[in-house]
Formats: sequence, structure tokens, C-alpha cells
Amino acid sequence: MTHEGSALIKDRWPRLAAELTGALREADEDDLAGQVAELRILQQCDCRDAFCQSFYTQPPPDGAYGPGHRNVGLSPDRPGMLVLDVVDNLIMYVEVIDRPPLS
Repeated sequence: MTHEGSALIKDRWPRLAAELTGALREADEDDLAGQVAELRILQQCDCRDAFCQSFYTQPPPDGAYGPGHRNVGLSPDRPGMLVLDVVDNLIMYVEVIDRPPLS
């Protein structure tokens, strides 16, 4: 899959990118923090829930992520939740729940 037409998180939402990087470093997830600068928004969540601003940074799975999957919950400086879906140490999905508007 190409990344044409998909924006870098750091360009579209620079505050979120900085917050993710800082929170990952605080959680001793330096490998993941290093990925944030190149993460792209491939697809936004289509659940249509007003509290959800989540997005995929890699193509969505066909079903569950399976082996190698883990969740990384972050303690953000702002209200709400940030949870990353990580597979084999690659950020796949960023859950942004109950947070102020990103844009």
C-alpha cells in the first residue's frame, strides 16, 4: 500500500505528535516514540461516535491483529485516553477517545 494522500501525524496534528512522542518516552517505549515522526494517517475510524478520533497508521487488519499484538496505554497531559495498538513493535492504530478536537 502506498502512502500517497495520507498525511503525516506531525503535519496534521503537531500537538498530538509531540504528546505521543513524550508520553512514549516517559513509558520507556523509545522504539515506538521514534516511529511517531513518520506515522501517517491512513484511515480514520468510521464508528461515527462523537467521542472517537481514532485512526489507523497501517492498513486495518482482516479481523483481529493476532500474535504479536499489544496495547500501549498512555497517560496524556490532556483529558481522555490515548491507546496504541502495536503489532511486532509497529504502531498500527491510535485510539483517541474523549479528547478535545484534534483539528
